[in-house]
Amino acid sequence: MKTQTKIAGIAAGLTGLGLAIVVPVQAHHSFAMYDMGKTQVVTGVVDGIDPAPNHLSINFAVMNEERNNVHRDEDGDPIFWSVEMQGSAAMARQGVTVAAWPRGTVFSVGLHPLRNGEPGGTREGAMFRCPDGVRPEPGMHCDSVEGHTVIGNGELPEASE
Repeated sequence: MKTQTKIAGIAAGLTGLGLAIVVPVQAHHSFAMYDMGKTQVVTGVVDGIDPAPNHLSINFAVMNEERNNVHRDEDGDPIFWSVEMQGSAAMARQGVTVAAWPRGTVFSVGLHPLRNGEPGGTREGAMFRCPDGVRPEPGMHCDSVEGHTVIGNGELPEASE
């Protein structure tokens, strides 16, 4: 009788431990802050990368349509955006690291924008990096540049409103 009680107690403890591990993982992230019904496609210039373990973020300034400068505010300062991605380890396996994507790297990405209108979003689909020192033609993205690098699978998503 004592052995059965001991085994039942151990089983209950292991079940509780299992739930304690599974529940936070499933509840890890809500995408409620993003408008998943909209997709924007932007080409930008990297200002820096935040290699957080949970979600790597690329901080960047969106380029203008002529692709010769970045969008600026009324004071002439660049408007910085942030795109959230997978964890740093997963992104490093795809070649996106602080060292490999230095400041000034030009890339194109599809993203679901933040609902609050702030400049940023979460990545959607493949990203494309332009070769160093090269930027796309006016109105185009890095997927149109010879020698581009693809991060992820597929193509740039279609922009939607």
